[in-house]
Formats: sequence, C-alpha cells, structure tokens
Amino acid sequence: MDKTLLSFGHGYSARALARRLLPQGWTVFGTTRNPDKARALKAEGITPILWPNGDLRSALSKASHILTSAGPEAEGDPVLALLRDQISRAAPRLTWVGYLSTTGVYGDHAGDWVDEETPLTPSTKRGLMRLEAEQAWQSIPGLPLHIFRLAGIYGPGRGPFEKVRNGTARRIIKPGQVFSRIHVDDIAQVLEASIKKPNPGRAYNLCDDDPAPPQDVISYAAELLGLPLPPEVPFDQAELTPMARSFYAESKRVRNDRIKTELGVSLIHPDYRHGLPALLSEENA
Repeated sequence: MDKTLLSFGHGYSARALARRLLPQGWTVFGTTRNPDKARALKAEGITPILWPNGDLRSALSKASHILTSAGPEAEGDPVLALLRDQISRAAPRLTWVGYLSTTGVYGDHAGDWVDEETPLTPSTKRGLMRLEAEQAWQSIPGLPLHIFRLAGIYGPGRGPFEKVRNGTARRIIKPGQVFSRIHVDDIAQVLEASIKKPNPGRAYNLCDDDPAPPQDVISYAAELLGLPLPPEVPFDQAELTPMARSFYAESKRVRNDRIKTELGVSLIHPDYRHGLPALLSEENA
C-alpha cells in the first residue's frame, strides 16, 4: 500500500492521526494558513504546505490518501472550491479519502438515538453547511470517499479542567439535553482502521458509548480535581456564545456500532469517566 497522506486543514484530529502513521513509514503533507503552525508541523515530521498558495499540485500528485478536516465556509467547501477539478482527476488512483463531518447533520432528535441510517435533517446553519459539504464530496465520480461524523471532541488541551480550575465553569441545565463526545485518540484510531480497511461510500459515527448531560461531565471533572461543584445555571439564563448556544439547539444519542462491527475498533476511552482521568494523568505527567 502506498503511504502518502495529504491532509487539508491539518489540525487537532489530523495531527493525532499523523502521530500514528508517521512511525509506520508514512509521508504526511499537511496544509495550514499559519506560518508559525507550519513550523510546528515540520517539527512533528509533517511536510507543511501553506494554504492556499503553497505547492498543492505536487502533494496531490504524490498522495495515495486524502484527509480533509477543513470546515465549510459560506461559499461552500474550501478545498473543493480551489481543487475540485484536480481531485476529480486524481480520483482513480487514490486509495482512500476521508471527510471529517459532524453529528450535527442529523439535527435534533429530542434525546433519541440516531445511527448512520438516520435521515439527515440538520436544524442549524452549521449542520446544513456540513451536509452540503458531504454531498459536494460525494458528487465526485469514483472518489473512494469515507465520511466520519464526529461528536464533541475532547483530549489534551481540550478538556474541562482549565475552566473548573479557574472558576469559569458552569453546570448549564437544560432538561433532557445530552451530548455525545469522542476522545481525539479514538478519532485517530478509527481513521487508521478505515485506512487499513477501506469501504468507499461508507459513513461512520465517531462517538463514545455514553451520551451524557454536559453538567455531569463538568461535575465529574470537578470531582477529579477535588474542587467544589461549579454553580448550576438554567440554560435560558446562561451567557453563551452563538456557537455554544447552537449546540444546545440539538439533543441526540449517537450510536457507534458500525466502527466496532465493520472496523473492529475497541474504544480507548469508552466514556468520559474513562477519558477524563486519563487526560488528567497526562496533564500531570
């Protein structure tokens, strides 16, 4: 198998995947808009490409695999806006393409369960843009596309501990609200499993086994730190950014059976009660 990955929008999840692939002899190209981040990627063993004016043609001609993490913009998917024709021409020789989407494409289900066969009925603008981006990638003939719908991501540098420590955490109470979540290490292992077992056209939900109310996660983080429980705030009184408030517009429990049965994945962190202590241990180390 050829081992050259071109990663568009090489961010948090893609870097976790690269940490698994590089020791196996992979070459990884990663795009970024930030020259400082480009230097950091190079130090990690990535060949950085500045977006959008770097030498993308050369990397695309060498790539056997593509991962795109770049979020959609008002004009649509930024990668396809620039490179659709080149990616279309490359499709016959590509082994695997992964698109990182979101469980937001399922919309609101009032706390009920969804799986990959659930109709896609996004209820937020962000979810609709993601669905349109999924469809744009799916419309390229012959592309060996795999769609990964990610729940809320946590991991090193993205846990609840900092807010609990500095006193800014709140337990926001909205009756019936649940979120699914996923540790970044599990995202990376699912992507690697799919690369090893391609099934073009397939979609996978990436989430853990325990959709839970967000206030429970904050409470557990405080318990682990030995700090007082952050105050409860009713949702309608909470000071939230528009982005944060939009997350609360939807409540659903997301099934992850497909990554287990088809890709043979056993989650490293099957729920937040496993993931948060591991994250704290890593921070302390």
